[in-house]
Amino acid sequence: MKTWKKSFSCVLGAALCLSLVLSACSGDSSTTTNTPSASAPEASDVFTPVGEYPIVNTPMTIKMFAPQYAVIENMETNTFTKYLQDKTNIQIKWDLVPEKALNDRKQLMLASGDYPEVILHGSLTKEEQMKYGKEGVFIPLNDLIDKYAPNFKKAMAELPYLESSITSPDGNIYALPQVNECYHCNYAQKLWINQSWLEKLGLKMPSTTDEFYEVLKAFKENDPNGNGIKDEIPLTGADDMWAGNVASFLMNSFIIDDQVDKDNGTFLQVKDGKVDFVANKEEWKQGLLYLNKLYTEGLIDPASFTQNSDAIQQLGNRQDANVIGSITTALISYAHSPDDKHPRHKEYVTVPPLKGPNGVQQEGYFAGVSVSQMAITNKATDEQKIAAIRLADYLYTEEAIVNQEHGPEGEGWRKAEEGELGMDGKPATYAIISDGETKITYNDRWDQLGPSLRTYQYRDSWAALQDPLAEGAYEVRLKRESAKYEPFQSKENYPSSVFIALEDTQVAAQLKTSIRDYVKSNMAQFITGSKDIEKEWDSYVKGLDGLQLGQYIEIYQKAIDTK
Repeated sequence: MKTWKKSFSCVLGAALCLSLVLSACSGDSSTTTNTPSASAPEASDVFTPVGEYPIVNTPMTIKMFAPQYAVIENMETNTFTKYLQDKTNIQIKWDLVPEKALNDRKQLMLASGDYPEVILHGSLTKEEQMKYGKEGVFIPLNDLIDKYAPNFKKAMAELPYLESSITSPDGNIYALPQVNECYHCNYAQKLWINQSWLEKLGLKMPSTTDEFYEVLKAFKENDPNGNGIKDEIPLTGADDMWAGNVASFLMNSFIIDDQVDKDNGTFLQVKDGKVDFVANKEEWKQGLLYLNKLYTEGLIDPASFTQNSDAIQQLGNRQDANVIGSITTALISYAHSPDDKHPRHKEYVTVPPLKGPNGVQQEGYFAGVSVSQMAITNKATDEQKIAAIRLADYLYTEEAIVNQEHGPEGEGWRKAEEGELGMDGKPATYAIISDGETKITYNDRWDQLGPSLRTYQYRDSWAALQDPLAEGAYEVRLKRESAKYEPFQSKENYPSSVFIALEDTQVAAQLKTSIRDYVKSNMAQFITGSKDIEKEWDSYVKGLDGLQLGQYIEIYQKAIDTK
């Protein structure tokens, strides 16, 4: 369900967008976005100058590994495949695997040594990049990028997190990413509140943890849904929703809590370059006391610690009356579908980060590159390496991205008309051509496969509905709600895209799992009162020592020091 919800929002985002130019289908072989630097290699019998197309003078074939998306009919006859091959003169010999079998097939392929010259889309983890880079299976890309990839070099210069997110501890870049900047994803830890209930009860938007407590009490006691029954649930959540943990948003008013998915969260902070654990600090204890107070007074849904996202949806769709006062999640669509058939979603807005008793007011920040997609293997010849990196560099141009994502101009997209505005409210560049039908399959694009560069600016450049509550404007709404959180971006978040040294990855994963499970289990027990915070806090803190907390912090400190 969570995956569907995330995909849903992304699809909506894409649906807002629209077309872009393209001399694409016209088979234009002229220069694209960037021109090569003065030090770029000269043209040769094999290659044209960097920045000019086609890339090779005579056709060159490269075998590439990629998933076969269920929505794409045939990668060999695909319109964008043909366009890319015509543009570059590089013929792709596909090594395709069903999307759901990607990881299993990838690992088997790499372990057996039977891999192609290029992995175009491999969802390559940082551990895989380091492991196969060290073994020589993935070649270092640094020099190739420097000489042959001006568009990607420009992206690294402009996106402050990019280079550090893809550079392994040995200084090499072994894989290229699919950059897909998502503003509302970076500020995922949101609290949605029923604004119509606030207005009905004459309450203002809470700005502190104390004010939020008073709002929840009013929701519980004053029958804001008007059905004469005290069935209101002041605050709910579900751990398997994206950023759905009922405690994390509120804990950030005391000390940083980086749980954004049920299997994520380091419970670490970084201050002045020093890594430290947060879930044994006095501030964490104060946060638990506050949450226990809410729970004890019936303000937190008891099911929050056990229910899943399906239960949340059932709760949101109750026919008699809306019962949800507030909910912690990145997407209100978990509870209420954002369409005109289900207008209940319009009752909600997000609550900006609350100021805690010590003045702490912050929002977790989760930008970065977690996995990369494209690697060139040691099976490639020197000429194939150059051709592959230049092909990847073209995929980072806006021209390629628009065609890859939406198909040919005039069919999937068009240039925006005067008066059409993007998600940022500024004049749009592109607009989607919609026939009003949802296609199950298509063959005119790659969707989102391989390296690409979808920046905030690019996503904003597509025409979008300006009413954030209109059907079809969900991503506009998410973007505008997320803007409330940006001023409170935490400076103490442990970065989400740091490389752990290869020799530490296995131990780090084991320690992270055991420590996270211990913290979350005790957190739920302290909040619900099955453990007494004052009486059992010291025992809880001491228990962390037995989980090798010191070694855990050392590993993550080492990763920061080598970043």
